[in-house]
Amino acid sequence: MWSFERSARAAFAGMIAALLAACGFHLRGQAQLPFETLHIPGNNPLVVELKRNVAVASRTRLVDKPAEAQAVFGFTQELREKVILSFSAAGRVSEYQLRYRVGFRVTDAKGAQVYLPTSEILLTRDMAFSDAQVLAKEAEEALLFRDMQRDMVQQIMRRLVVAKPVPIE
Repeated sequence: MWSFERSARAAFAGMIAALLAACGFHLRGQAQLPFETLHIPGNNPLVVELKRNVAVASRTRLVDKPAEAQAVFGFTQELREKVILSFSAAGRVSEYQLRYRVGFRVTDAKGAQVYLPTSEILLTRDMAFSDAQVLAKEAEEALLFRDMQRDMVQQIMRRLVVAKPVPIE
């Protein structure tokens, strides 16, 4: 009976694999950016992670000088906020909303050709708060902001992949 269960599982796994192959499913693979060279100024944690993703996930070469780049990525804003969502019956904060807002645009080295017009991405996370666990909640807040930063980089990468020259009017 044991071999019957084993062969049934193998047959089921084979059937699932065949169905996935038949429906056209395949892994996303590497993101190919439409630029040969890209300049991303700065060295804050978001920039470092974005540069790492561009270097690893695409054939686009990062350059140090904007004049050497086919495209220049520019941040218009980066803002982290902590907003009170609710209070307890005693009037103490019981819930916060963390917001991470990043604005950016992509142009050519001279700024004449726009690949991505000024865009903004806003990510939010809600977080319960307790006065009895202040240190743990500070660590949770830092962890949530790091998670939001990773999400932000992935969303920026998806927008970079579809960047095209925008006609100037």
